[in-house]
Amino acid sequence: MSSPWADPVMMDPREFARHVRAMSTDELETLMRGPRRRHVLDELLRRMPSALRRDRAKSIDAVVHWQIGDRPDGGTDRYQMVIAKGECELSSACDRAPALTLTLSGADFVRLVTGNVHAVMLVMKGRLATKGDLRLTAKFPNLFDIPKP
Repeated sequence: MSSPWADPVMMDPREFARHVRAMSTDELETLMRGPRRRHVLDELLRRMPSALRRDRAKSIDAVVHWQIGDRPDGGTDRYQMVIAKGECELSSACDRAPALTLTLSGADFVRLVTGNVHAVMLVMKGRLATKGDLRLTAKFPNLFDIPKP
């Protein structure tokens, strides 16, 4: 059985993605509701700019807000992603109006950014809420080189 205490800092993205795939739903939810949640989120979000497909994002100029629920205190972690001129910056300060807001659980966020679930599937199951620019919503999943577990 996989350990729910996987450390994305210590693993390359594909290794972490494989580890996430092997985790049960309970293990992943325990990880994302526990004390290591912030560490996992920070590391996965830190890596996102390097996964941006600059060739696909060069014409995008948008602010995206991530709202990641199921925090241990019942709250939501919020992050701001700015994509402009083929570059991507992330911040925990959501100080700009978003073109797109993505809302999902911590476990689903980890599955999504590790390639263990597709955004369309999460939307169809009601586990990913999107608000804002529909064209950006459709393009967004293809803007990143997601690891293949």
